[in-house]
Amino acid sequence: MKIVIHTMEQIAGVEIFPIISLLLFFIFFMIVGYMVLTADKKYIEEMKNLPLDKNNDLNDENHLI
Repeated sequence: MKIVIHTMEQIAGVEIFPIISLLLFFIFFMIVGYMVLTADKKYIEEMKNLPLDKNNDLNDENHLI
């Protein structure tokens, strides 16, 4: 572990990488959360019941986005 710490200390501006990583992580999950909360409930219900549908045809264009 000491070699990793020593190597990272030699890189100029390395302290910005954890901040950027945290921001990307936070922004990604905010976008996913927004998409989930604003998703069409009818589409979600259709996708939820899709595995149980016996008349499921993979070539049916009604199930494509």
